[in-house]
Amino acid sequence: MGPCFRSFSLKVMCLVLAFHVVLGYGVACGQETRSLAGKWRFQSDPERKGESEQWFAKLLGHTIKLPGSMPENGYGDDVTVGTKWTGQIVDKSWYADPKYAPYREPDNIKVPFWLTPVKHYVGPAWYQRDISIPRRWDTQRIVLFLERCHWKTRVWIDDQSVGSRDSLSTPHEYDLGVLGHGEHTLTICVDNTVQVGVGVNAHSISDHTQTNWNGIVGDIELRAYDTAWIADVQVYPNLDTQTAKVRIEIAQVNKGGREGVLTLQAKSFNAKRKHKVPKTDVEFSFDDETRIVEVDYEMGDDALPWDEFTPNLYRLTVSIEGEDFEDERTVTFGMRQFGTEGTQFTINGRKTFLRGTLECSIFPLTGYPPTDVKDWRRVLKAAQAHGLNHLRFHSWCPPKAAFVAADEMGMMYHIECAAWTNSGPTVGDGLLIDQWIYAEGDRILKAYGNHPSFCMLAYGNEPAGRNQKAYLGKLVKYWQQKDPRRLYTSGAGWPIIPESDYHSTPGPRGHQWGAGLKSRFNAEALTTDFDYSPFVRQHSVPIVSHEIGQWCVYPNFDEIKKYKGVLKAKNFEIFKESLAAHGMLDQANDFLVASGKLQTILYKEEIEAALRTDGFGGFQLLDLHDFPGQGTALVGVLDPFWDYKGYVKAKEYHRFCSETVPLLRMPKCVWTDDETFEGQIEIAHFGATPLKNATIEWHIGYAKGGRITAGQLARQTVPVGSANAVARILLDLAKVEAPAQLLVTVEIQGTDYCNSWDLWVYPRQVEVSPPAEVIVAPQWNELVIEALNQGDKVMLLAPPRAIASDVPAGFTTIFWNTQWTSGQPPHTLGILCDPKHKALSDFPTEFHSNWQWWYLVAHSRAMILDDLDGNLEPIVQVIDDWNTNRKLGLAFEARVGTGRLLVCSMDLQTDLDHRPVARQMRHSLLQYMGSSRFQPRVELTPDEVRSLFQ
Repeated sequence: MGPCFRSFSLKVMCLVLAFHVVLGYGVACGQETRSLAGKWRFQSDPERKGESEQWFAKLLGHTIKLPGSMPENGYGDDVTVGTKWTGQIVDKSWYADPKYAPYREPDNIKVPFWLTPVKHYVGPAWYQRDISIPRRWDTQRIVLFLERCHWKTRVWIDDQSVGSRDSLSTPHEYDLGVLGHGEHTLTICVDNTVQVGVGVNAHSISDHTQTNWNGIVGDIELRAYDTAWIADVQVYPNLDTQTAKVRIEIAQVNKGGREGVLTLQAKSFNAKRKHKVPKTDVEFSFDDETRIVEVDYEMGDDALPWDEFTPNLYRLTVSIEGEDFEDERTVTFGMRQFGTEGTQFTINGRKTFLRGTLECSIFPLTGYPPTDVKDWRRVLKAAQAHGLNHLRFHSWCPPKAAFVAADEMGMMYHIECAAWTNSGPTVGDGLLIDQWIYAEGDRILKAYGNHPSFCMLAYGNEPAGRNQKAYLGKLVKYWQQKDPRRLYTSGAGWPIIPESDYHSTPGPRGHQWGAGLKSRFNAEALTTDFDYSPFVRQHSVPIVSHEIGQWCVYPNFDEIKKYKGVLKAKNFEIFKESLAAHGMLDQANDFLVASGKLQTILYKEEIEAALRTDGFGGFQLLDLHDFPGQGTALVGVLDPFWDYKGYVKAKEYHRFCSETVPLLRMPKCVWTDDETFEGQIEIAHFGATPLKNATIEWHIGYAKGGRITAGQLARQTVPVGSANAVARILLDLAKVEAPAQLLVTVEIQGTDYCNSWDLWVYPRQVEVSPPAEVIVAPQWNELVIEALNQGDKVMLLAPPRAIASDVPAGFTTIFWNTQWTSGQPPHTLGILCDPKHKALSDFPTEFHSNWQWWYLVAHSRAMILDDLDGNLEPIVQVIDDWNTNRKLGLAFEARVGTGRLLVCSMDLQTDLDHRPVARQMRHSLLQYMGSSRFQPRVELTPDEVRSLFQ
């Protein structure tokens, strides 16, 4: 048969086979596919006897729908106290603490450390169906394609074993050979038992997030090929030469002389300007079972590059045709080069800055990641709306659909080989995991290597092992030599080794693990004249700050109803019932929003500190959305569904996290009216081109409205990079009506780039002596009681050390959570107050913590008010950990006897000349007490008040 006839035959075949799409068939010329989605026979195998009893040769007794998981189909065991989880539980109090006893009852199982699955199962499970091979497939090679299996699969055709696969990241493919037409029985055993020591906390397998599910959740297909076929196509773009090296692997069933023509043609398909690259034909021949053909494909001078701003994509169609074979494969690629220039990343030769967040396989409705592009577009749309251009997949690799969506949208991915080996397993010590990581990396590079969004690869997260550095150094070198299309590093978090193209390290971030109250935001007042330049200068490659943030907020109990799938928010139910038992359920939303406002300013300063750092590579947030495991880590401004939580919208977040961010360096945020405010405006700009003819404006005004001063700079070009200093601004604060909260705003005219910062101005001189009718007492004693019994007004300023409380004085919200960190402080989530309360009339504040509160909270101790009258509403309340839900306060008022009492556990006594915030708070409280407005409603006994003190 001549080539012309074969070409005609191929076209006819395509037209004829298109008919079978209606019948569940799909076709690409030279390859026909048949979906196996639908009803399968099923049997779980908890006793692991299926293989010895040859279940592959029997009809299984139940049915299940695939794609899908066992829990989705209602299979598995009910959760009990004895459930053997896949994942480390640091705080095991649920198993013994009396407060959790109701949640250990068989009919009321609720766990606090992660979401509760409707069913749980670990072990082999068997899936079986009959398949019909059509007559036209008689001589064709059949491949079984299984996308996203969890975990190990074994396959039988009739009673013949075909083999096994154990990838967590890529499809499991089985060469079934030439089956011949007719009926066959296909049996698959899926075993989600831990097969290799990737670490029980790895998000590829752990119950912390996606759960350790059993099933097959992506495409399930039979694919028919000729006896010679295209086994693989890899495209290596080179923008410098405007070429793409195309590496094609051609295979045949048996050795034998074959020759044919290989044809390549690329076309852009999503760009505004269409680009069709001329076709290239290459003759080839081969005798062995495989043959590699490499072609330097000329893309032309008008090749369209791929990046976050212009994610131009090409479809490359590769076909082979010979005397007795034909095949065709289409792959998508982008003309993209991801590299480094000193300590910064580059894309296509231009500096870029990674603004990333983690994705830890958090999909509560299904318990596994989606394999359709639509769902991933939604995730990436949320990330981009918040100014991000990058996702890190923590200890797992997503399915193809995630890469397709990122390619389309210009997102850059950091992928990991499904491991987190620091909860028992290690790397580099000769264990099975060592070779498995190499194999998994090879599989990932082959399956997803053409995607331009795939920019970075690491072994996994935070490794352990005596020989980890040597092992990971060799691994990085192996990858660099194997595939130059991306950058490689040892692991996320550590170790820093010379072989890495970039370093992922927690060094440059606001809170180090275990730092507690010694962390930057708890130990020091805010300065925005801070960056990580000293750290960056120690290195010669880009630095990515590892898992910055981890700032928690109070749970959003309205979220409970959203868990309509295989995972239920029983942890939230525990927390909600605890809050109700403490009489504060009506404050739940206030706690959420107030803690969320504090969380937002912490993330803002974390991100801006990175953007202020000259030569910095980027950051990876933990997290933009909540993490439901590891003790419940509510660290996102979005919930696990990537939805808005009610306190900071994407547009507001985007102001301080985007490709172009105005920045302000100032030595402090608290000033007095005898000082001159000074600040340095900078622009961090990582756009597609320098910002030409930019007009930068600034203004300072009162937070409640009213401009004080403003300025406009001459037009200028802002280059790509950080630390672009553009102006110094000054303000004589004598012009300010103190006390006042001011807002400094910087914007670039004609754009959406705008950012702002709060600062506070207090009077240098303010009355701090009590009014004549107010007694200020430093401790609770009989003299105070006597004065109250005589009808006096008493301000009790007990020193923090005198308070009978074990609540650490932390300004920030909880870091990660207290269950997973063994009670690392702080244990609270900021303050809550009513700015309209007359006690705060002379103290400018919002209802939540802002940076001025650091000066008070750092010198305080929260009082535990649980045993007092439930109607008592603190003037300044502290939001407690959702695990304890105590009513906490820093200031409250009450009637005692015939007198009136205001108790404050913030230090408003010492060194007031140098503490303007404390001075102003003292003044405001005293002025309130000296007025007729001081009329406490709740009455307490002396003994109740005494119980608050040591």
